[in-house]
Amino acid sequence: MIKVLVVDNHPIVRAGLKLLFNSDPEIKVVGDVGSSIEIFEFVRRHPVDVIISEIDLPELNGITALRAIKKEHNDLKVIMLSNQPEEIYAVSTIKAGASGYLHKSVSTDTIREAVLKVSQGEVFLSDAMDKHLNFSEVKNKKNKLFKRLSTREVEVLKLLTSGKKNKEIAVELGINEKTVSTYKLRLLTKLNVTNLVDLIHQAKHHNLT
Repeated sequence: MIKVLVVDNHPIVRAGLKLLFNSDPEIKVVGDVGSSIEIFEFVRRHPVDVIISEIDLPELNGITALRAIKKEHNDLKVIMLSNQPEEIYAVSTIKAGASGYLHKSVSTDTIREAVLKVSQGEVFLSDAMDKHLNFSEVKNKKNKLFKRLSTREVEVLKLLTSGKKNKEIAVELGINEKTVSTYKLRLLTKLNVTNLVDLIHQAKHHNLT
C-alpha cells in the first residue's frame, strides 16, 4: 500500500484527494496538512511514501519546503499539484527534487497514475511536457524554455511579485538580503528590464508567476 500525505491550504482540495483514494486498493491517504511547516512534523512521526503538495503554501512556499524535505528524507517522493503554469514550474520543481508535476486541471485518473509511477522511482510529467523534454534534459538543465532562469531565481521572482520585500524573501528562503539583491539584479538583466515594476509586469506577461 502506497502511503500518501496531502498538502494544500484549501480544505476542499485535501478532502477531495482523500475521497479519491478512499477505497483504492493500492493507495492510502495517511494524512493531510494545510501548510509546509506541518509537513516536517508529520513525516517525522508517520511513514509516508509519496507527498502530493501545492506550490503556494503558507509560511514556506512549496519549492523551498521541497528542498528541505528532500534533505531530511531523500527517499520520499513528492508530486507538486498546482494551478501554476506547467511550462514554467514543472521543470523548476523537478530540478528542486520533485518526482512529478500535475496541474490541478488534470483528471483523477492522471493523479492516480502519477502516484503509482513516482512510487516506483519514475518521474511523472504530462504528455504535453514530454513533447518538449525528457528527464535527462531536466537533469542536465539543457531545456531551452528554462535556460534563462534558475530554480532559485524563479522562487525569488515569485516572492517579489507577491509583494514581499527583500528582507522577507531572505527569511523565507534562508538566505541573506545581499543574496536576494543579487538575484533581483540577475532577474532584471535576464528579463531585460530596469525596475521592479517592469520586472513584475514581464513576469506576469510571460506567466512566470
